[in-house]
Amino acid sequence: MAFVQIIDCKTDRLDDLNRLMDTWAATTRGKRTASHAMVATDRSDTTHVVEIVEFPSYEEAMRNSGLPETDRIFREMVALCDAPPTFTDLDVVRDSQFNKTLAGRVLDGLGRGDLRVVDECMADGYLDHDYGSPGDAVGIPAFKHRCSGYLDAFDFSFEVESQIAEGDEVATRWTWHATQKADFRDVPNTGKSVVGRGTTTFRCEDGKIVEGWWQWDVTGLMRQLGVMP
Repeated sequence: MAFVQIIDCKTDRLDDLNRLMDTWAATTRGKRTASHAMVATDRSDTTHVVEIVEFPSYEEAMRNSGLPETDRIFREMVALCDAPPTFTDLDVVRDSQFNKTLAGRVLDGLGRGDLRVVDECMADGYLDHDYGSPGDAVGIPAFKHRCSGYLDAFDFSFEVESQIAEGDEVATRWTWHATQKADFRDVPNTGKSVVGRGTTTFRCEDGKIVEGWWQWDVTGLMRQLGVMP
């Protein structure tokens, strides 16, 4: 179970606190167990600073606390604060990562041949960059037309291997399982089953996907279809 520690403090020395965090990150490289750290200020009181640190588990957090570097940095942090920091320890019972879910819905829908998922998940001005296709597709109708080229030629599905989300972008590494059922880009129907691998990165705004980048092994697909040696 993931574990989150929230540290509240009062200080007007935010720059010094940030430099201290940089020092901690540098001195604990290769040893720290924290997976994510964030420092935020209260909009109504900029001297109210909150640090949020995420760990894979409570046990890993305790290991991190036991590092000599962590102890030293904490004592220096206390010296920067107007009063001793307060701690809130949280066991994570739910972690909803909405952009990851959005990306997964698109891949699942395309794999089922359901283009309604495009209308549901993508903004009207969606901009698509497919490095296996000429040019960009601008807007939902253009993206649907691009998708139709694959759907008409193959029965396929996406298997999600992993996802990484940061800020407004989410990258999904996938495996594509497909069987050719019609001509594809001047390649006559072979009836062959093929496997492709690639990564799709989506940028999201206001709960919709506004831009996407598809990088996949086009050469490998053509080899499996017998077009290239």
